[in-house]
Amino acid sequence: MNRMVDVGVARQIGKYSDAIEVAPNARWLYTAGTPGLALDGTLPPDITSQAELAWTHIISMLANANMSVQDLVKVTHSLVRASDIADYVKVRSRFLGDARPASMLLIVPELVRPGFLVEIEAIAAKV
Repeated sequence: MNRMVDVGVARQIGKYSDAIEVAPNARWLYTAGTPGLALDGTLPPDITSQAELAWTHIISMLANANMSVQDLVKVTHSLVRASDIADYVKVRSRFLGDARPASMLLIVPELVRPGFLVEIEAIAAKV
């Protein structure tokens, strides 16, 4: 089982862990940067819909590897607008529940495709 390593910084900022120690002999899953793009190629215009799609894709990848959000050890979130943070955090919180992976949220000038508002990269580990 993976273990949270708390030094006290994360709890001052949000619902994530300072670090995660991964158990020996764990299976690892690394996702690519995953945008909020529908499987038919359509792109919703708003952050909430894109974030929900991106998280749905991450959850599907985890499930396909027989994992869950409890197995996430690190998540990197990239947004193109700081004004979307509050709406994004609501979606992220709903999908993560009480899981607290190590986390990094970046505001970037743009993502690979025009119109992408969010991209999520995740790392999971499970014994």
